[in-house]
Amino acid sequence: MKIRAYTESDLSALKQIHTAQNFDYAFPDLTNPLFVSKLVLADDVGEIAMAALARLTCEIYLLADPLHGTARGRYANMLALHQAAQNDLVAKGLEDAHAWLPPKIASRFGRRLAQLGWTRDDVWTPYSIRL
Repeated sequence: MKIRAYTESDLSALKQIHTAQNFDYAFPDLTNPLFVSKLVLADDVGEIAMAALARLTCEIYLLADPLHGTARGRYANMLALHQAAQNDLVAKGLEDAHAWLPPKIASRFGRRLAQLGWTRDDVWTPYSIRL
């Protein structure tokens, strides 16, 4: 087995592997500069068996003083900050953002995020690794 950098000539094989996996997501655009790592694993005759494709995404944190102003005022401020942050991330070329909510606020604050267009992904199970 040999692990090497992806080349455009690998695209067809990767699309075949993607189709064979039969997962419900579109094949990614590997020309997107957010893909910062593209590795393929090929066997001894050069046939691709796997690929690891890493796309940059964003984890977003909200720090809000719970004692500053009124609840209505804090919400208005959060709406303004949410829009500004979204515009800033888009201007920087990012395509998505993720938030992990503490269990004690997940239900209530999650509803507010849903009102702003955030979706809770209960279909895919998230995992993370610290590098």
